Amino acid sequence: MGKLFPDAYFHIGGDEVDGKFWDSNPKIQAFKQAHGMKTNQDLQAYYNQLLQKILAKHHKTMIGWDEILHPDLPKTITVQSWRGQDSLAAAAKQGYSGLLSYGYYLDLMWPTARHYAIDPMSGAAATLTPEQKALILGGESCQWAEWVTPENVDSHIWPRNAAIAERLWSPQDVTDVNSMYARMHAVSLELESLGLAHNSTRDRMLQRMAGTSDVTALRVLANVVEPVKDYNRWSDEKGPIDFHAPLTRMIDAAYPESDTAREFSNLVQQFVQSGYKDQAAEAQIRTWLTLWRYNDAKLHPQLQQSALLQENTPVSQNLAMLGAAGLQVLDYLDKGLAEPDLWKAQQMAVIEQAKKPVAGLLLMVVTPVQQLVESSGQASH
Repeated sequence: MGKLFPDAYFHIGGDEVDGKFWDSNPKIQAFKQAHGMKTNQDLQAYYNQLLQKILAKHHKTMIGWDEILHPDLPKTITVQSWRGQDSLAAAAKQGYSGLLSYGYYLDLMWPTARHYAIDPMSGAAATLTPEQKALILGGESCQWAEWVTPENVDSHIWPRNAAIAERLWSPQDVTDVNSMYARMHAVSLELESLGLAHNSTRDRMLQRMAGTSDVTALRVLANVVEPVKDYNRWSDEKGPIDFHAPLTRMIDAAYPESDTAREFSNLVQQFVQSGYKDQAAEAQIRTWLTLWRYNDAKLHPQLQQSALLQENTPVSQNLAMLGAAGLQVLDYLDKGLAEPDLWKAQQMAVIEQAKKPVAGLLLMVVTPVQQLVESSGQASH
């Protein structure tokens, strides 16, 4: 392995060690007792000490996850924290170098702003001495590959990874999220021009699902959905997971973050903060809502004709209902009228239904439409 990978660091893993088999093995229990080991962590550290000597012979620096931290290991090892800044700081206080992966798991489908807000030097790490802070090397982003293929892997990693890189390379006071998104868009285009396929692949996947090159209406829907977050896809899958099955559903093509939903949400915030008087923002909001209101009628035949798309039918219908609700809200606001209580209760029921994931997808314009519905009647023009 050392000859295949000439890197200075050699990762041994070492996380989530389940000691129940050690606990039930008489020989291992006798070995622990004979060597004065009180815990399974002591036993793991014993193993890691042997491994570290082998790696040192091959001029490698051992790196492992939080759980390898143990005072019996030499200070030359590096600890990689998946649990947060507290464990990172704990390693530094004991004289071990470390790096942070917590907060940088791209496969969790977090919005870029959430990754951007995580800093290795914040939290417990902020209280370290200058010498201890110097032991924190930085961070490392992760993309676990259970739900990616060569076709969609670029879109899971890029362009969000560029923002994580900026976080690690930038001063801590560089935190302007709007500026980050504007620059990330430019970087995204540049990355695509260099040969990455995080943008271009999605249309090919949509065309395959639809069985046609005309995916205009399908793209409207795809632009406002995101895959479920964290590890929820594991629990949402019905029955045993077949990892040999092709990843060809909408959840596999959807971007981790919807730019359209974020921009629409910003428009709604701008409109509300203006006291519902920003006519330019209202006009743009109305344009989006009108598009969504009538998109389902255009898309429905395509959804029904494709076995890969049928499961997304409720999402499309929910989007149409949200569009209709939002347009009605704007009409009420324009006339300075309070909406009927019954109507508002009906729309809130639609909103609650639209919040639920369908086919592993989240409809990301629900919250700003809910904000509009709750605003109705609060202003008169």
